[in-house]
Amino acid sequence: MTNNDILRRLRYSFNYSDTKMIALFRHAEMAVTREQLKHWLKKDDDPEYVLLPDYEMATFLNGLIIEKRGRQDGPQPVAERRLTNNIVFRKLKIALNLDADQILDMLKLAGFSVSKHELSALFRKQGHKNFRECKDQVLRNFLTGMQHQLRDKAPAVDDTKPLRKTSTEGHTDSSKKMRKPADRTVKFVVDKPPTARKPASGKPSESGFKWGKAPSKSKKSDY
Repeated sequence: MTNNDILRRLRYSFNYSDTKMIALFRHAEMAVTREQLKHWLKKDDDPEYVLLPDYEMATFLNGLIIEKRGRQDGPQPVAERRLTNNIVFRKLKIALNLDADQILDMLKLAGFSVSKHELSALFRKQGHKNFRECKDQVLRNFLTGMQHQLRDKAPAVDDTKPLRKTSTEGHTDSSKKMRKPADRTVKFVVDKPPTARKPASGKPSESGFKWGKAPSKSKKSDY
């Protein structure tokens, strides 16, 4: 994933305006113009697209942490010159004050599942024996789940059902019969000559229809 893609997703999830985005950079002591932001938010194939550097992306995430958690006492965190998915994921975890279960729930909203052990390995410091690299797939699904929860208001996932599977178990024979298309063939049964139901003097009936000449008994209905 590119920094630009992450920035666009965060903007949408939190429903931030340009003014708010600029303010988040300012929280971390960086002045960003509206013109710069506009180029960073462009699609990758847009002629005006400009790649968002790691340092600027890290600064924005630090500003997001200050926005959500408040400014800490003492020296403020320094933006990294080189970002990885692990660092981005960890900063988002801190900003939203998420525990492991909450992160797993967000991943489930995107139809993605990892174990707690696998998740904890993503937040280890690089060089730790249990450290694991955060792949694009994991970060992308986390951002998708976060979007569902914060913006799309997706319903909670039923933990009793397996992810990414459609179960057909539990249907009874009666439920299958209910799904069988109903016979919609229209049938008319004429048990007395139509003239017996004809209103007097050929006046319109209550429904507004006029009765014509009664059909011959020898002819069959067209239906």
